[in-house]
Amino acid sequence: MKRWLRMVVWMVAVLCGLIAGGYWLLQDRFGDLPEGSRRAVLARSAQYADGAFRNPEPLPPVKSRGGFIGAQLRYVFSSREGVTPPGPVPTVKTDLRALDPAEDVVIWLGHSSFFVQFAGRRILIDPVFSAYASPFPLANRAFEGTNLYTPADMPDIDFLLITHDHWDHLDYDTVTALRSKVGKVVCPLGVGAYFAGWGYADADIREGDWFSVTESEDGFAIHVLPARHYSGRGMIRNKTFWAGFALTTPERRLFFSGDSGYGKHFAEIGKRFDGFDLVILDCGQYDESWRYVHMMPEDAAKAAEDLRARALLPAHAGRFAIAYHAWDDPFRRIAAASRNRPYRLLTPRIGEPVGVSPEAERVFPRWWEDVR
Repeated sequence: MKRWLRMVVWMVAVLCGLIAGGYWLLQDRFGDLPEGSRRAVLARSAQYADGAFRNPEPLPPVKSRGGFIGAQLRYVFSSREGVTPPGPVPTVKTDLRALDPAEDVVIWLGHSSFFVQFAGRRILIDPVFSAYASPFPLANRAFEGTNLYTPADMPDIDFLLITHDHWDHLDYDTVTALRSKVGKVVCPLGVGAYFAGWGYADADIREGDWFSVTESEDGFAIHVLPARHYSGRGMIRNKTFWAGFALTTPERRLFFSGDSGYGKHFAEIGKRFDGFDLVILDCGQYDESWRYVHMMPEDAAKAAEDLRARALLPAHAGRFAIAYHAWDDPFRRIAAASRNRPYRLLTPRIGEPVGVSPEAERVFPRWWEDVR
């Protein structure tokens, strides 16, 4: 018995050493949490208390045997059948530099990454061009065929928008490679510390609390808006904030939820902006155990109605498997949940342009049904 106990202790010690060593080797990728003047700014937020951010609608405990840790272990050791596609995901590689600058267009780059051309600006949201959505190789590997774009494919970017600091939204290799192409970074409170530590100038980083606005004289604006989620790139959670974004002009309005569970904030945002031409909503990597931080497809359909959306484009799916569900389950379920709804469902392939104006709308095929 004592020998068995010594062996267990030895294995735990080795594992802790490997984790500590891995963190030391990868600490640049983990990034810096806000300190000094940046940390002092956080304390002025109504959603910051006792050294951490919180959601106005509290998150119920994880409904899983063993709580949050049990849910993570189930994810690691459960069957992975159907979680990844049986063949390459179909894509369309649009030349982003060749787009008409006067055209308002959204291009899904996979998962929650989007290239947006809007009001004469080029905007990049949560770009992850790495083959893994993780600090460690071989974890959260991208689906076959989805590594379509690289930083070299990007034109100069006016605004880089980051919704929160999770690895599948804030990718060290991507944002450091893009540094020379980015004009301004817009992000929630605290997230700017990562960019400052990775070589971005403080003058080019704009951190915002919920309902803060970055405006231009011609009427273009970027709004930082509520989301129901959490943050953290390691074991420490909620030291930086999370958010969605609205892009607006006097004529058009776009909304990006970022990662979010369903909540009353969607109806409040819909009322505040009097609806949106297009909403892009969290609609993948869900589970009953964490449905309050990631929407089920049926939740996303309800949120689109709350937002008074004219069109819905589902996100957070189609490139990485970070949950137990089948890889195409988000697309099948949102298609079913969107029947007889007042909005149009848009399901482009990765890289396929989506026009923002009503005249540019088109019908997209159910491409996930053809993946073999």
